[in-house]
Amino acid sequence: MTDSSSVRIGVLAPLSPPGWVEAGRHLLAGLELAVDEVNDAGGITGRPLELVVRDTAADPGKAAAAVDDLARLGVAALAGEYHSVVARAVAARADALGLPFLCSSAVFDTLTEQPTDRVARLAPAQSHGWRIYADFLLGAGHRRIAVVAEPSVYWATGTKILRDYLAPRGGTVIELAPDAVCDELAATRATALLLLAGYPEPAVSIVRAVRRDPRLAEVVIGAPAGQPEFPGWAARLGGEGAAIPFLRYLPARLGPLGVRVEAALRVRLAEAPSFVAFEGYDTIAVLAEVLRSAGSWADVAVEGTRGPIRFARMPGIGVWQWAWAPVQVVDRDPADPERFRVRTAASTD
Repeated sequence: MTDSSSVRIGVLAPLSPPGWVEAGRHLLAGLELAVDEVNDAGGITGRPLELVVRDTAADPGKAAAAVDDLARLGVAALAGEYHSVVARAVAARADALGLPFLCSSAVFDTLTEQPTDRVARLAPAQSHGWRIYADFLLGAGHRRIAVVAEPSVYWATGTKILRDYLAPRGGTVIELAPDAVCDELAATRATALLLLAGYPEPAVSIVRAVRRDPRLAEVVIGAPAGQPEFPGWAARLGGEGAAIPFLRYLPARLGPLGVRVEAALRVRLAEAPSFVAFEGYDTIAVLAEVLRSAGSWADVAVEGTRGPIRFARMPGIGVWQWAWAPVQVVDRDPADPERFRVRTAASTD
């Protein structure tokens, strides 16, 4: 039952297939933990904070309808989402309705067609993170880079970011068809293959096929979108899923708040929290500050789990952006696929 005296936040998250359910579960765990702590500390000027959760199932139309539903319920703000194409639909509808929306985890640069003051984002923009990933590839000596990409504006944009960044630096991007990846990859002489594909399928099947093809024993597999971050990846692939570098939005070392939150999230999830869980927690930390002060995104100054959070206007990005959350390239250790290795890191500066 809903308490009419509460301050409600509408939450959008992928909690059923074909959405990335693991990501949605971690995102929600972070949001819920932060709400519990806000309420234990007195809520929002004495009123409890309440989450009203809607499952997007990675469906933009379903998400837009959920925004309308949440608006009718009188939520003060919207939060969450993981899938970029869904977050874009949420941002457009929220902006049209005049509802503040803090996007937790989606990275698509153009969340809105036009600049808006109603939308802000915690996750780094795709162009920022994927250029860091491209630098990592170049530093590791990869110049011929193959990508296997499913049809999607998100994957197409990622491919363009990589091609535009790598070409002036001596790199080549070669696109492969998902249904013939091993034969095509063997013919390209590429030294790296990037998975721009959904999880668990077809990403898991592609990894198994490449790992078991003796022609491709020296090819490095990469996953800039972060598919190996969640425990399900290691459970499905074991050692075959190790040594696949991906982007993760955590600092080299967590501060005291991050350490405390990590421990609490581990208990809540019964597994190691992903960076998405930290994004969820930080989302509520920011929204609680905005709701208490009745301020704008420009006024936010919050100590988050991964560093101080402030928002700014960035070129080419029409929403208020935390510039930037920390970015790492990490992989799972072949000697222990439950352990992560940091391959490179970028500061928040």
